[in-house]
Formats: sequence, structure tokens, C-alpha cells
Amino acid sequence: MSEEEKLDASQSYSADSIQVLEGLEAVRKRPSMYIGDTGLKGLHHLVYEVVDNSIDEAMGGYCDDIQVSINEDNSVTVIDNGRGIPVDWHEKEQRSALEVVLTVLHAGGKFDKGSYKVSGGLHGVGVSCVNALSSSFHVEICRDGKLYEQDYKRGKPIYSVREIGTSEETGTTITFIPDDEIFSVLEFKYDVLAARLRELAYLNTGIKLSLTDRRNVLENGEFKSEIFHSDEGLKEFVRFLDQSREPLIDDVIHISTDKFGGMPVEVAMMYNQSYNENIFSYVNNINTIEGGTHLAGFRRGMTRTLKKYAEDSKMLEKVKIEVTGDDFREGLTAVISIKVAEPQFEGQTKTKLGNNEVMGSVDMAVSEALGNYLEEHPKEAKIIVDKVVLAATARHAARNARELVQRKSPLSGGGLPGKLADCSDRDPEKCEFFIVEGDSAGGTAKQGRSRKYQAIMPIRGKILNVEKAMQHRILENEEIRNMYTALGVSIGTDDDSKELNISKLRYHKIIFMTDADVDGSHIDTLLLTFFFRQMKPLIENGYIYIATPPLYLCRKGKVEEYCWTEIQRQQFIEKYGSGNENAIHTQRYKGLGEMNAEQLWHTTMDPEFRTLRQVTIENAADADHVFSMLMGDDVAPRREFIEANASYAKIDA
Repeated sequence: MSEEEKLDASQSYSADSIQVLEGLEAVRKRPSMYIGDTGLKGLHHLVYEVVDNSIDEAMGGYCDDIQVSINEDNSVTVIDNGRGIPVDWHEKEQRSALEVVLTVLHAGGKFDKGSYKVSGGLHGVGVSCVNALSSSFHVEICRDGKLYEQDYKRGKPIYSVREIGTSEETGTTITFIPDDEIFSVLEFKYDVLAARLRELAYLNTGIKLSLTDRRNVLENGEFKSEIFHSDEGLKEFVRFLDQSREPLIDDVIHISTDKFGGMPVEVAMMYNQSYNENIFSYVNNINTIEGGTHLAGFRRGMTRTLKKYAEDSKMLEKVKIEVTGDDFREGLTAVISIKVAEPQFEGQTKTKLGNNEVMGSVDMAVSEALGNYLEEHPKEAKIIVDKVVLAATARHAARNARELVQRKSPLSGGGLPGKLADCSDRDPEKCEFFIVEGDSAGGTAKQGRSRKYQAIMPIRGKILNVEKAMQHRILENEEIRNMYTALGVSIGTDDDSKELNISKLRYHKIIFMTDADVDGSHIDTLLLTFFFRQMKPLIENGYIYIATPPLYLCRKGKVEEYCWTEIQRQQFIEKYGSGNENAIHTQRYKGLGEMNAEQLWHTTMDPEFRTLRQVTIENAADADHVFSMLMGDDVAPRREFIEANASYAKIDA
């Protein structure tokens, strides 16, 4: 840049260049900073923010009924019977308190300790963000015997708060339509919202939450709906999560106390016959998916107490290997829920708790209650310790299998699996790893791919169901070992860690490409189970995808179209059939191997034309329940699920 150009640039960069975003403009400018993203996850986050306000009223003892409706126009209505957002005049802002709450970031009752002792919406940006990101937002308040309303458009009030009638009830009703200028997806998913409301019901004993889908009319003429209510809270939650697993003991060990530091701590835990650890932690109803000090306190208290009991009871005398914390948690399902007046989360996404004082409180609560349980139930205690010893023995066996995986890693000079057709690029962000069903489809994919950035790994049929296998059996499986080796991931940083190390991951797109039939769907499910149980960080980082090959190739003369759904095929027939369906030739693809390399590339592998479905975890507890149900030993829950959902089963292209 010349001196003259530098001078011009310097003069043009002045105070006038500094853009100040006022009110809710910042939210509309950078929505992902506030709700995570503008896709499916962010869309549903809008509902969570509104519901969380109602839950905060419930935690304060002012609300016990929350109703959520998905309306015909895909708007959402949330009604609660709380106190109602204040509507009186706000002297500092010179407008209604309701308008302040809905238009000013970091404004709300959450900052006044007299209004809410604990709150999920700590940062005060929730409902105002929903308002900012909605094309239409309507609020009604029942308070002090009167009914008020106000309407907004993209965060801006259309008129001031106005009184429109009387009411003997109290509460808040909010209806909003997500803004199509912001969101790439606008259709709410019933199952996603149902999972969150069910979770909230378990976490807040005695509160009734309901979900109604007014887009879906059942055969009896009523809307699809569910009511979520729990009398036993976390005890019911754990039984729900474990209903398709075989219990080790019938008891749910339940802890509920606020005697340690005045902080309410509730824990429910149950052992089962599986080999997985499933622990879910919450702070003020927020799912802390990255854990934090409360989870660390639980693990420390549980491990120390169980180990002391086992040693004092002479149960570990004949065990020749060291028993670790992982061993004590194998086959454990637990839910931890704490209420903290001033939680310190790491980041706006609130996924990890940082309050140091919480660790000691949870540790002492768990130690006391678990110690009492073990002393009072010696028979059950022995069963638990026996499982712990078995877990330690299996872990020792798994170490040898893990070392075999690590030795074969290409990073250790072990070379890549023979069946892998690798790509030439070495930048993980650009590279794609296709897991393909069978050698035939694998051969076609290798011919059709872009060798620069697409790697192909054929697998033989259905891989091991890891839901029912011990860790060393998983790592001894050849197909699974090959995946670890090809991906470049490793297990832990020491001999006994089960944590997945993805720092050397070789591909940032891992794509399941299977046949569009029942067997293909089964293989997808087995792969999803494997990645969810053994490589969950890859899902959490957004690296896992499912390819969508077409079901049909339809022809009429020289006109050809690929169809991914039966609906698309029917549309082709209606468009080109002209009353003569026999003039249409339909080729049904039963497998990827039936396509030639060019067809597979064009329809399923070419980034310019293909459709990939990204695998995400909206609700970890719900995902855990589904995988254990679909892939576990208990047949009855799986049959009930299939019977209830068979008519709704579909693949969204």
C-alpha cells in the first residue's frame, strides 16, 4: 500500500466508522452469539428461552402450569400461570416495565435477588432475544385483575402496552413467529420440544408442562399432545433413562439436601448391567453438557465413599489390580441437579459450571447419603462392589486392546488400514471420510470420488453393537480398530483413561453412506450407537453426517430425474405421466452398488448437488434413552417404540 493510500485509509477510519448497535440490533446482527446458531438448534432455543422464564416463576413458587403449543402457522404459544411480567411504569427507562424486559438486553427480574433466588436465565437476554428474532411477537399479561397486551415486529413495539380487559387469573402468554430473515429452518420439531419439556418436568417436581401440536390432527379429531408431570422427580428420571436396561439392583439411590452450604443438591443414581457410564448434570435446570464443579464433586464423593466401604469391608483384598474412578461408574446412570443463587458459567452457552464452592457441597452430600445407603443395604453394596471389580478386570483387558489400536495408528508409524482409499489432501477441515457399506459400493465410491479430499472406507456388513459389548471386546473388533486407525483418534492420554483424544483427527467430515433400505438404516443405527458411545466428541463438534442417496431414477423419454422420496416420484409421474403412468420408467435403487460411479458422485458425493444430514445431539439424556432402547437387550420397550412410531417414520432429505 502506498503512503497516499495509507493516508486515505487513515482519514476514512474515524469516529463515523464505529458502528454502535442499539437495543436489539446487536441480536439481529449476530444472532448466533445469543442462541447458538440460526438452524434447527437455534430455532428451538427460542422456545426454551420463553419456557425458562416460566420455569423461573415455578422455581420461585409462583407457577405450576406451563402450556406450550405449536400453532397451525408454525408460531409457538407459551402460557404460564405465574405472576405475570410487571407492566407498571419504569421511571428510569420512561416506559412500561414489560417493554423494558422485551427490548433491553440484560434487563429482567433475574438481577434482583428479591425477585428470584435462583434462575436459569441468568444473563437476562432470553425473552428479549426471542422478540428480536421474531417477525411477529405478541404478549398478554394477566395481573392485578386486569388484562394487558402488546405487539412487536422484529423487536420493535407496534404500540405501547395497553389494557384490554379484566381477568381473575395471573400469568403471561407469549406467541411468536421466528423471523424468516434470520432462520434457515422454520419448522418446529414436536419430539425435540417434548424431550426438553419432559426433562423439565423431572427436574421440577409437581409442575405440569403440556405440549400441543395444532398442525397434527389425530384420527380421533384431537391434536397431538402430551402432559409432562413428575411426583418423584429425579428418581423417575433415572428410571425413565434406564427402562430398557437390565438393573443391577432395583433401588434408585436418591439424595436431596441443602445442609451443605445452604445449596439444594439432588442426585438420583442407579446401577445397571451395561458397560457405559451415563451421568447428566444440571444447574438451575440448565443441562451443563460439559459438566463442571458439581460433576467433579459428585465423582469425587462417590468414588471415595464406595472405595472406602469396599476396603473397610475387605472386598478388595484379593483384587490384584488397582481400582479407579472409572470402574466405580461403569454401568451407572445418574442425574445431578443443583440450584445455585449466582452460578458462574463458562461462556454464554452455559455448558460448564465454574463455582468452586459447589464441588465441596456436592461431594459432602453424596458422601453422606451414599455412605448411609451402603451401610443400610449390605447385600446391594456387595453386588455393586462385585461389578466394580469386574469392571476393573475388564479395563485391564481393554488396556491391551487399546494399546493394539494405538500401535496401529498412522501417527505411531503403524500405517493405515488396507481397505482405506485415502485422499491426497492433509488438511482435516477439507477432508471427508466416507464409511461405505460393502466392497461393491466401496469400489463404486472409490471410482466416483474426488481423490483430492474424499477418503473411502468400506465396512463388511453390520458392525458390532457396542451397546451390549465390553470395552475390550469393542477394541478387539477389526472393523472398529480400523476406524480408530483411519480417523487418527486415540483413547486417552494414559493407560486407564477412556477419554477420546481427537487432536490428531484426520477428517472433519465423517459421512455414513449406506443403502437406502432397512439394512442400510440398521447399519446407520449401529454406526450412530458406536460414535455416540465411543466417539461422542466427534458428534458434539459437528463432524458426523449421513449421506442421502436417491431411492429412484425416473425417466420419461429423454427426461430423467432422481427422486429421494416417494412424494418426489409421484410428482414426476403427475408432471410427465399425462394420464399414462406406463410411459414412466422407474428404477428403484436397492443399493449403492447399483449406481455407476458417475451417478453416485452426482447424486450423493458431489458437494454441489448432494444433501448431507448433520448428526447433532439436541438432548443428551433423551439420546441416551433412545440408544439404550433401540440397541439394548430389553425387547419390550423397543417393540413399543416401533409400534408407536412406525407410521411416522421418515427420512428428511
